[in-house]
Amino acid sequence: MTAQPQFSGGFRNAPIDAAHAFRAVMTVMARPGEVRAISGSHPPAPLSVAAGTVLLTLCDPDTKVHLAGDANTDAVRQWLTFHTGAPLSDAADADFAVGTWEALSPLGAYRVGTPEYPDRSATLIVECDTLTQTGAALTGPGIKDVAHLSLPDIGALQLNSALYPLGCDFFFTCGDQIAALPRSTQITAEG
Repeated sequence: MTAQPQFSGGFRNAPIDAAHAFRAVMTVMARPGEVRAISGSHPPAPLSVAAGTVLLTLCDPDTKVHLAGDANTDAVRQWLTFHTGAPLSDAADADFAVGTWEALSPLGAYRVGTPEYPDRSATLIVECDTLTQTGAALTGPGIKDVAHLSLPDIGALQLNSALYPLGCDFFFTCGDQIAALPRSTQITAEG
């Protein structure tokens, strides 16, 4: 007898896998522009290993998730619900959203926090075709001098960082690779 797809693909050794994944997630958020490998999950297509692992690590029954575009499939919904208990939501109410840049756009659809509660903003998990430490120049907290990261839309991300301390935070995923861009990071085009 084979397991139903929604029952498989989670952490094999949950305490250890979750701890390793959490460390990778926190490391890339603390060091914008750094690309790291992350693993532990085997989500249904079209989610990457990295995106699935971030969802398993950070989502729970109190975390509303928006599945954008092609990520919004029966298999992904069932897998996410079974492994995290996270309720699905529209973009406006989401704590986390996952999909390609095109599917997640426009950024104005997501919460950016309030002056009293800037932490009440959305975190977007952007599935990318490539993820490299080239392209846009990043400066700010967690970056010694300058870091570089391939970003899907420098202009939109600059507008987001201009909202600081408000704004969305981002994880970029590709296969088993992850990078992050907190709203506090300043972005300039590579020149």
